[in-house]
Amino acid sequence: MPTVDITREHSLGKEEARQRAQKLADKLVQKLDAKCSWEGDQLTFKRSGADGCITVSDTDVRVQVNLGMMLTPMAGMVKSEVQKALDKYLV
Repeated sequence: MPTVDITREHSLGKEEARQRAQKLADKLVQKLDAKCSWEGDQLTFKRSGADGCITVSDTDVRVQVNLGMMLTPMAGMVKSEVQKALDKYLV
């Protein structure tokens, strides 16, 4: 079960939402030193102590993050940052 699981609706269309999800992924790479890759409509990311995915559909974007034991206490902060990023990129 993901530590953080947020779904946000959008009216951008799948391709535009995917492009914006890539911007979010670029931020993850920069801030968290994560490795990211697309598999269909799902972008997976991984770094030491955390992994997850961003799934893009025609109507929503879902972000799931699994935090390791050492990072679990930061779940509230991670959730807040993901919500801010979604607000920024999906507007």
